Amino acid sequence: MNAPRGRPFPAGNKQGRGRPKGSGNKARSEVQQLIDECALPLTRKCISFAAQGDRSAMRLLMDRISPARRDACIRMSLPSIRTAQDVDKAAEKVTQAIRRGDIAPVEGETMMKILEMRAGIITTAQLESRIEKLEAAPDVVSRSS
Repeated sequence: MNAPRGRPFPAGNKQGRGRPKGSGNKARSEVQQLIDECALPLTRKCISFAAQGDRSAMRLLMDRISPARRDACIRMSLPSIRTAQDVDKAAEKVTQAIRRGDIAPVEGETMMKILEMRAGIITTAQLESRIEKLEAAPDVVSRSS
């Protein structure tokens, strides 16, 4: 009942290499070609409607010209972060900024996540450096034997 499945097809491809990677479907490429041919006249028509006051056309064009930003930039001065102590100082500054109302708690959470990732990178780099030093050091155990 729980026997492993066999190969659904015999080994080896007798029909050739198949379609190259990245090649699209024929029908899809024909549709894309039609869209490409109509893009310019449709864009001009949409601009014409927008110029005549059509709000839907205006919204469509403005979304293309200037899309809404997903997240606002967080403007905050932090110290240079090279050590775990620097991460601690930066985290304290973020906490104080949240407490003062300079940044929103959601923005503070984003900053803390970034600082946490930076701390992980610093820790990994320090561990790698220590391992390299240990590997480069002469073998102390073999001398004492």
